[in-house]
Amino acid sequence: MPAQIAVENIRNAKGEPVTLLIEDGQVAGLVPAGTLGIPEMAERVDGGGKMILPGLVDGHIHLDKTLIGLPFIPHIPGETVAKRIAAERKLRRTVALPVAARGGALIEKIAALGTVAIRSHVDIDTEIGLKGLEQVLSLRQSHGHLIDIEIVAFPQSGIMRDPGTAALLHEAVAAGADLVGGLDPAGIDDDVNGHLDAVFAVAAKHNVGVDLHLHDGGALGAFELRQIAERTIALSLQGRVAVSHAFCLGELDDADFGRTSELLARAEISIMTNGPGPVPMPPVKRLQAAGVRVFCGSDNIRDAWSPFGNGDLIERAGIICDRQDFRADDDLERAFALVTEASGAVLGRAEPLSIGAPADFILVDCGSIAETLAERPVARTVFKAGRKIAEAGRLV
Repeated sequence: MPAQIAVENIRNAKGEPVTLLIEDGQVAGLVPAGTLGIPEMAERVDGGGKMILPGLVDGHIHLDKTLIGLPFIPHIPGETVAKRIAAERKLRRTVALPVAARGGALIEKIAALGTVAIRSHVDIDTEIGLKGLEQVLSLRQSHGHLIDIEIVAFPQSGIMRDPGTAALLHEAVAAGADLVGGLDPAGIDDDVNGHLDAVFAVAAKHNVGVDLHLHDGGALGAFELRQIAERTIALSLQGRVAVSHAFCLGELDDADFGRTSELLARAEISIMTNGPGPVPMPPVKRLQAAGVRVFCGSDNIRDAWSPFGNGDLIERAGIICDRQDFRADDDLERAFALVTEASGAVLGRAEPLSIGAPADFILVDCGSIAETLAERPVARTVFKAGRKIAEAGRLV
């Protein structure tokens, strides 16, 4: 690649003509067209009059679970989280195509749609050990030119109910996982203190962040959130802890929501939502008003948990708009921020398109962010570190 690239004939989200200068894969400037001196040796790229938007960031995905690359497998029903976990473990034993192949196919699919970074949860249990982790770590090498990968060691089968998993979580982080996860301390392990103590012990020993799945609802879920927040503050992990799903936040009365959201904000805990189906959903605006960061991810894509999902984060932002009754332009922009700035901040990325940030962006032929969410155009041009990697939904 040339050291310097100038992307011309593009518009920002306000419709203003701008020029983007890239140096060594990073943003060197995004300024009004005509005000930037283009270095003589820079490669000039014509943006075709399209709007430039930040690359998409998926804050919650499961590379090791996807069944993409296999013949379609009918969904296995399960009315509880525990039953779905058991069904998935059974299915996992029959799948011959390795995680690296399935996960790689998923990465290629979502990269072509504009996703430039992900946080992937990877199952760790006494049956599979670190095998899934090892394969996802290999994807960092084979597919790192398409997507930045952050990994959470995820004890989906529980910690207390699966003796030996706590030690495996320590091993997983030592082997390269970036964060430690957890799952329903009460609903799965029936031991809130034991489960959270084990998770935060890994975080404290290895100086890593935490991202827990929490499906437990109502007052129980709110209690668990407050326990997570208190441990976060006690270990000075503010800004490094996230809770995924947190359905309970969508079903609390004002008093319980108020004291829970206040503590979440004080602990700087981020909440991930994927705009789930027929279950309560964290109220985005209300949490943001309380000072809680909300971000978004795809979660399950064509796996044992759901036959649906295509990894299109613009579509995912639109789903959140439907679930939260977002219709005005500023609300659509709020939803788009969940899959760009907010999710990027949770992953520790620089503000998108700021000087020094990775030159990761997309070009779309729309007039605004709101129109982009409404139209959900397939015709996207995707750049990763200043290099064009996809056009119209296909890698180049």
